[in-house]
Amino acid sequence: MTALTQATTATSQPAGQQAPIKVFVPCDSSSLSVGADQIAATIETLAVEYQANIQLVRNGSRGLFWLEPLIEVATADGRVAYGPVQPEDITSLFECDFLSGDPQHPLYLGLTEKIPYLAKQQRLTFQRAGIIEPASIEDYTTHQGFIGLQKALEIGPQAIIDEVKQSGLRGRGGAAFPTGIKWQTVLDTPATQKYIVCNADEGDSGSFADRLVMEADPFSLIEGMTIAGIAVGANQGYIYLRSEYPHAHQMLNKAIAVAYQHGYLGNHILGSDFSFDLEVRLGAGAYICGEETSLLESLEGKRGLVRAKPPIPAIEGLFGQPTIVNNVLSLATVPIILEKGAAYYEHFGMGRSRGTLAFQLAGNIKQGGLVELAFGISLRELLEEYGAGTLTGRPIKAVQVGGPLGAYLPEHQWDTPLDYEAFMQIDAMVGHGGIVVFDDRVDMLEQARFAMEFCVEESCGKCTPCRIGSTRGVEVIDKIRAGDNTQANTVLLTDLCDTMTHASLCAMGGMTPYPVMSALNHFPEDFQPTNTKTGGC
Repeated sequence: MTALTQATTATSQPAGQQAPIKVFVPCDSSSLSVGADQIAATIETLAVEYQANIQLVRNGSRGLFWLEPLIEVATADGRVAYGPVQPEDITSLFECDFLSGDPQHPLYLGLTEKIPYLAKQQRLTFQRAGIIEPASIEDYTTHQGFIGLQKALEIGPQAIIDEVKQSGLRGRGGAAFPTGIKWQTVLDTPATQKYIVCNADEGDSGSFADRLVMEADPFSLIEGMTIAGIAVGANQGYIYLRSEYPHAHQMLNKAIAVAYQHGYLGNHILGSDFSFDLEVRLGAGAYICGEETSLLESLEGKRGLVRAKPPIPAIEGLFGQPTIVNNVLSLATVPIILEKGAAYYEHFGMGRSRGTLAFQLAGNIKQGGLVELAFGISLRELLEEYGAGTLTGRPIKAVQVGGPLGAYLPEHQWDTPLDYEAFMQIDAMVGHGGIVVFDDRVDMLEQARFAMEFCVEESCGKCTPCRIGSTRGVEVIDKIRAGDNTQANTVLLTDLCDTMTHASLCAMGGMTPYPVMSALNHFPEDFQPTNTKTGGC
């Protein structure tokens, strides 16, 4: 029995006995990687031995990854957490009567909702993650699922788009383009066929929020895509999923099948005149297919090359038809906007950055995991209050925000509010919200080289500045590292980055200079030939 083929199991319940005690063990890939399946099996075995009447529920992770596997027990006061739990801990948990929420065990964490890391968050997109059984449509509807869809069917296309516009929702994939404007363009473009495409090709270093949605709350994505279809008159949707996410693939397919069975996908959804079909398509392992036009080429069965724009995908997208391309978090956030209203969502955030973002703490960090908060919190607050500093206990030297194309930020920039415009002012980007931490042993010249080398490997090769510029970039950095005419080659590297920024066809080449130049500008000492540092992440 696996977590994804059988999400819920229960011991037998003799007649007259009380209802079984619910025990929650996550089934997302992060938890599975540290032994969640073995823990679930051990709990079932020992429950029989201890004659405990339990119902084992395989929920999704809440995103507190440093505590995984995190198991929970339903009590009269709420769900009580224990973690991180190993298989050898299960016997002692039963001996300490953890099924009653007893606090005597060393792994006792108290009520899950009151764990400080979780209690201080503002969960909107992730309101159900870790709470529900992912593929249970009953669980989803019990926790306000599909209310947004029902409202969408009632108010119609333009009213839906007006709500999304007013909410201030911007693309959570990194580009931060206003979602409502993109939808309006697709609605206003006449065509007999339109498409909804979800970009689930999450490839940024330190990013896992999309995966967590798909593994912990897949119906929110399904609902969001269906609402998008109603808004623009599209009857077909595709989830372009990175092939490295097999558990998300299984969970999405299972949830889609359940949605069809219950009338939330297919013909005449909820008895309406609207029909919408949805399927998952696997990517081919190319980072560049996270760029929307390259993704569309791949989805059409072609090599993932970046298209020149215009025309934009909203006018000529998949198979030349008007197409919405949004990322997982953008689409999974739409249901709560429709459910609660635009004003509710707009209340969170600052400036033009409205709502919340799922910040993902990774790298050399003590408490890695997902933190959903309104825009405006500082990077320092995230690192200290949530991340609790580095895992090594050494000082933090640099933090990369926004994936492999994001800038490396030194300490004097950590008080900048996490806001799209505020980060643009310091030549950085919030991107998808991935945050990777490095301690004081990191060699920033090596990190700059890695950025150029990454571009060499992942460029689609269509434009010269990206294809050739990145190759020359690696060569120039190697000369700097060797002490070969350091000053002149540093000037050459700066000129090369300027060319790539302004002449590349897409963000792959255009943003590779961000990490390179931030490393050079903020950590110039690491670009001296005497530098010998290694490690740090």
